[in-house]
Amino acid sequence: MAVLCGGPCKGLVLPLAGRHCRSCPLQLVLACGQVSWDVAGLLSPLALIFTSLLWLRACFSDLQKTYVVLWLVLDYISDCIYIGDIVIRLRTGFLEQGLLVKDLKKLRDNYIYTLQFKLDVLSILPTDLAYFAVGLHHPELRFNRLLHFSRMFEFFDRTETRTSYPNIFRISNLVLYILVIIHWNACIYYAISKAIGFGEDSWVYPNVTDPEYGYLTREYVYCLYWSTLTLTTIGETPPPVRDEEYLFVIFDFLIGVLIFATIVGNVGSMISNMNATRAEFQAKIDAIKHYMQFRKVSKDMETKVIKWFDYLWTNKKAVDEREVLKSLPDKLRAEIAINVHLETLKKVRIFQDCEAGLLVELVLKLRPQVFSPGDYICRKGDIGKEMYIIKEGKLAVVADDGTTQYALLTAGGCFGEISILNIKGSKMGNRRTANIRSLGYSDLFCLSKEDLMEVVTEYPDAKKVLEERGREILIKEGLLDESAEEESMEGKSVEEKLDRLTLNLDTLHTRLGRLLTEYSDAQMKLKQRITVLESQMRQQDLEDFFSDSSDSLSEVGGEATPAGL
Repeated sequence: MAVLCGGPCKGLVLPLAGRHCRSCPLQLVLACGQVSWDVAGLLSPLALIFTSLLWLRACFSDLQKTYVVLWLVLDYISDCIYIGDIVIRLRTGFLEQGLLVKDLKKLRDNYIYTLQFKLDVLSILPTDLAYFAVGLHHPELRFNRLLHFSRMFEFFDRTETRTSYPNIFRISNLVLYILVIIHWNACIYYAISKAIGFGEDSWVYPNVTDPEYGYLTREYVYCLYWSTLTLTTIGETPPPVRDEEYLFVIFDFLIGVLIFATIVGNVGSMISNMNATRAEFQAKIDAIKHYMQFRKVSKDMETKVIKWFDYLWTNKKAVDEREVLKSLPDKLRAEIAINVHLETLKKVRIFQDCEAGLLVELVLKLRPQVFSPGDYICRKGDIGKEMYIIKEGKLAVVADDGTTQYALLTAGGCFGEISILNIKGSKMGNRRTANIRSLGYSDLFCLSKEDLMEVVTEYPDAKKVLEERGREILIKEGLLDESAEEESMEGKSVEEKLDRLTLNLDTLHTRLGRLLTEYSDAQMKLKQRITVLESQMRQQDLEDFFSDSSDSLSEVGGEATPAGL
């Protein structure tokens, strides 16, 4: 967690540990987001504890009188914390057009003109100065501190989006709300009982002169028990006697119904969310089972398919990565893919020391595949269309009989990279050179030939490097025909010349198209300019014509006047 200096140095990053920038006055701007969340995380439990204790002290006067010094110390410590929170909010940055605002005046205005600032100011008004008039045993004078309780809701909202276990957090949050409501209701019940009179009827709290009900622990536990029974609408409680008791019980029953509906709705929703992945996976299994039964698939094959699904679920591989990440923008999706798969891709011999851009493009093309025990990943002589990178599991290079093992491939190994490059002069062409079989369940990454070719077209230099490395591997393994390679190189030189001619023709065609476009634009502008000039000329002619007409009329009028006289 860090802060940004808002002084002349503008932007010096400092740790949030009470330090300041030595080159300018103490003007710290807290970076938005993480700092605000951390401060809310500190204040939310304090707000919850202090408000709960405030209700308790206001209703249970014995608790207030017994520990009055402790409560005074805690009260003013909480006031200092609340004031510090306001100061922090005045320095908390916010984003404007994607940039962190560090201007202190803007930061103050952004906070001061909000409703939260007004509530925060009301929550620290020194209402407890009335202690001098009424005494120290009236903690209800500090009820305005309850306005700071909203800080806890802010923390809960932020935590729900940041936690890795949102369902557990929501359940804990719901239980906490219910316990707080039950606690507050118990305090109100005790306060009403005190106002009516302890032991006045069967509904209120029993007479405190009875030793069984006269000590503080029993008073609170009894009220908490009554509140729990009433709000959860279970169990029997004494019926109310007075009108005010009836009204309070009616209000409690209404709150209890809302709590019950909230519990049922939220818990049902949470359970559905928690089991959503399992339900979706089970639906796929059921569809496959129904299809196999309809097509009368053999029992052995059906068992193999079910075991494959069971392996996916047990090892948490049932999630379709592409489906999950499709809602993310391309940039974030690429960063996640790089974080997860880049080190695996670097283990492939032909991709080692390739330029970063090529590896990033290839990482996005990797597709996970899971093979069952005994499955052939490829057979000798097959056309090579993919290459594989082993993530987990063990593979065996076997003879044609499927049992004799020549070599063992483990996690981090790869195969099939030569066949998808289709190197000229290779004795095997683009065919597989060995049989590879999965010994157990194996997790592989697959890269298809089409995806590789699509990527390397954008990186022609990288394509040459890959082919050169593949040729070196073939020479090392004795699988490269030198004469065929030379012939291919000669043919390739002719092909390169043709490609160069084609490229030059395309370039000339592009330039010609650009010149035609510029010529058309110039003609259009020239026509527009001629049209404007013609209109100006017409207007000028009209003005000259009307000017000559008016002059001739005035001359005729001047000659006619003397004659008339």
